[in-house]
Amino acid sequence: MPTMPSPLSKSSQVLIAGGGPVGIGLAIELALRGVRSTVVERHVNIPPIPKGQNLTQRTMEHFRAWGVEQAIRDASPIPVSFGIGGLTAYGTLLSDWHYDWYQRVIVRPYYACDNTRLPQYATEAVLRARALQLPEITLLTGWTVRGLVQHEAGVRVDIESGDGMRQTLEAPWLVGCDGARSVVRERAGITQTRDDHETRMVLLVFRSKSLNDLIARYRGKSFFNVLHPGLKGYWQFFGRVDTGETWFFHSPVPAGTTRDNFDFHQYLESVVGASFDCSFDHIGFWDLRFEVANRYRAGRVLLAGDAAHSHPPYGGYGINTGFEDARNLGWKLAAVLDGWAGPGLLDSYDLERRPVFESTAHDFIRNFIEVDRQFLHDHDPTRDRADFDAAWAARAAGSPAEIQGFEPHYEGSPIVFGPPGGRCSAAGTHQFTARPGHHLAPQLAADGVNLFEKLGPGYSLMVLGESGDSHQSELIRQWVSSAQAAASQSGLPLAVVRDTSSSARDAYGATLVLVRPDAFVAWAGERADESPERVVSRARGAASVV
Repeated sequence: MPTMPSPLSKSSQVLIAGGGPVGIGLAIELALRGVRSTVVERHVNIPPIPKGQNLTQRTMEHFRAWGVEQAIRDASPIPVSFGIGGLTAYGTLLSDWHYDWYQRVIVRPYYACDNTRLPQYATEAVLRARALQLPEITLLTGWTVRGLVQHEAGVRVDIESGDGMRQTLEAPWLVGCDGARSVVRERAGITQTRDDHETRMVLLVFRSKSLNDLIARYRGKSFFNVLHPGLKGYWQFFGRVDTGETWFFHSPVPAGTTRDNFDFHQYLESVVGASFDCSFDHIGFWDLRFEVANRYRAGRVLLAGDAAHSHPPYGGYGINTGFEDARNLGWKLAAVLDGWAGPGLLDSYDLERRPVFESTAHDFIRNFIEVDRQFLHDHDPTRDRADFDAAWAARAAGSPAEIQGFEPHYEGSPIVFGPPGGRCSAAGTHQFTARPGHHLAPQLAADGVNLFEKLGPGYSLMVLGESGDSHQSELIRQWVSSAQAAASQSGLPLAVVRDTSSSARDAYGATLVLVRPDAFVAWAGERADESPERVVSRARGAASVV
């Protein structure tokens, strides 16, 4: 039964269409900043499809900020002791050619949290429970957005329940988190760029007790990618839902395949390379394509998650990209509503997040497909076993680069002090150095507490290892005092975090580091590098002060 709109929903500051993980995550981010929102979600009950399982270290940082990190870990059906690593195999899952793949532990030192795996429906359940704890959030389930009208002061949204009731909601802002077939995107007149691969894919959710026994040799592995020479680089992908008998599987299938004209059990056995018992919980299809909105904002309407962009579920980027959208947009929209945002702050959401998605799609997902396609074309063990063995070993040795090289950053953002000619991209390098536009890596302070944990909810100015030179220290104090005054005058929330040891300063490569509310570095340097007024002005998206 649909939830009825309440008077509170009429006084919301933000309407959010879509109460999946991204929409609820955005609502939580806003609520923790004092912003009231109404979330309109068509599903009363959370769909039980186990997609979106790979939750990165960065996403777990979001969950820590939202107060749900431990609840997410407690909800996982795969214990940490079991292991959540991956494996790539050639030909069949049980072939002699395989190597460890996508080991996120490689980049763990650069983040404050461990990664985990959790089915999306379980993640959504935790986030919904958290949302219900926050009085700033009104969650309307069983309702769908049907239309919208923008005006100078806000957006009027028509919603409809499953049994045909109609209501109208109004708020200063609307965010479409309503998926790849977004009604909000369409009604706002935002067009898309689309790249179809003309490949039909199947998603199977199945149960098998004996599959666990067959792959007992692969200890600590929870997801498996099989490269088949006949599929031209497209993956056959298995994932555990739990440590018992539940699995999911993605793979290309012939055009025209339906639930009734294809033997999926036999197909699974051919991919594994052995017979095993199997019963199906779900058989669904999707088309392999890339889509990105040509802009993430139209007036008072914004897009996030799959409404803004979608791509094949290769590498587990989708849900994590959506959560980063929510975190990025949330603090900026709250700043607008709080009155301290400059005219360019909200526009920086599109300027930062859209290029990062385009880079993720091109530099990683498409690249996976093309590199695998070329490998399968060039190397065949039936043609030249020695050549194939050498090429396979080289692939295995290069596998960690896929993790190390995925480092979304905003070097080209107008609200950070990035390098000349910098651009926003998903391709980068993990470093401890505090680089403007990049995620701040954790470091221990002199008191043994991680500096990451000392960051405030707004901007944080870290003052690190001040020099023993009293004159230099006085100049730094003057700079910090001027920055605080500029922040206070503009309303920008600024916490000063001090650490007397030199270790963090040496690691970050700067005495002063300005960190954004989403834990990205806005500026890093010494007192003489920039005027404090100019730093604060750019950080809030205002015109630069000379």
